[in-house]
Amino acid sequence: MRMLIADDNRQILTVLKYYAAKEGFAVDLAQDGNEALDYARACVYDIVLLDVTMPKLDGFAVCKEIRSFSMMPILMVTARGEDYERIMGLDLGADDYIIKPFSPGEVMARVRAILRRSDQRKSPANHFLKFGLLQIDTDASIVTLQGTEITLTRKEYDLLCTLASTPNKIFSRDNLLNSLWGFDYFGDVRTVDSHIRRLRSKLDIHPHPEWTITTIWRMGYKFEVNPA
Repeated sequence: MRMLIADDNRQILTVLKYYAAKEGFAVDLAQDGNEALDYARACVYDIVLLDVTMPKLDGFAVCKEIRSFSMMPILMVTARGEDYERIMGLDLGADDYIIKPFSPGEVMARVRAILRRSDQRKSPANHFLKFGLLQIDTDASIVTLQGTEITLTRKEYDLLCTLASTPNKIFSRDNLLNSLWGFDYFGDVRTVDSHIRRLRSKLDIHPHPEWTITTIWRMGYKFEVNPA
């Protein structure tokens, strides 16, 4: 397994590298945003630990850029505690966040949780989900609609896979929030709603009469497959 740790604090880099190595990771270290991007473009990491406040490019910009070419898991590491900044990182495609000061053991626990969820998404049971002209390649994490690749953030992709994996099943907002963001996520169900809106806007650029993502009033959402 391979991990990228990006932080401008040398002491934090040293401590996290030590604990990551104990978990079996080969570790690359970056001290600014540009260096982190160079590493991310050159290697596919099992997970990226990304500090928000870094010179040259901040963590938000790095996360957004990584998501333009890769779905590798990202854990945001930040000293900022404001809700809107945590939500911003998640909306840009981060899988989770942790606030400084933290214990290295907690960081590794969150890493393990993210990788468990990632492993579940890579289950070999179904390599493709297909509904009409929508195809989801669950091995490569690629979504195409009418032959055009649709660029999704990690959470948008996870939402689509979760809903489409069990067509016509209603998922409550709480269920989606807990399964995709984790039980320790401090946000609320409005996070799910905002991600659903963005997911729909990206998918609705092409007509898809065979299916739709339906809102079930007071209950949640479902991936509804329409009869032929």
